[in-house]
Amino acid sequence: MTNAMRAKQEVRLSTLRGVLSAFTNELVAKKRKPTELLSDDEAVAVVRRLVKQRKDSIEQFGKGGREDLVQAEAAEMKILEEYLPAQVGDGEITKIVKTKMAQLKIVDKSKAGALISAVMKELKGQADGSSVKKIIDGLLAKIQQ
Repeated sequence: MTNAMRAKQEVRLSTLRGVLSAFTNELVAKKRKPTELLSDDEAVAVVRRLVKQRKDSIEQFGKGGREDLVQAEAAEMKILEEYLPAQVGDGEITKIVKTKMAQLKIVDKSKAGALISAVMKELKGQADGSSVKKIIDGLLAKIQQ
């Protein structure tokens, strides 16, 4: 935050202040003292939630024709994504999905939910759920043919 203040980066500064506020709110929601620290997993979960909120806002503002707000939310989302762990690529997700399909002996779409759950546990937040679902749906569609 101090670097953002010195560099007069208003968007970064307000975004980081929002993150600190979200961390404090998370601690209070978990009935802990606001002066305590969140674990790394808890902090990443909060930042992911903030990124998801930005994505939803961008979608809604886009539908409403508010490009100025879309750009502001996109700038904040880009800053927040800097603090998230690196995301796994589609190729790596596909490998994990195929491995889990073999382990769970999944041959049709009826068990897709269990497969998505198993893959997301394996990836531990290193991939977006919508990406995983899209890859699983694509692979299961190929099997059905």
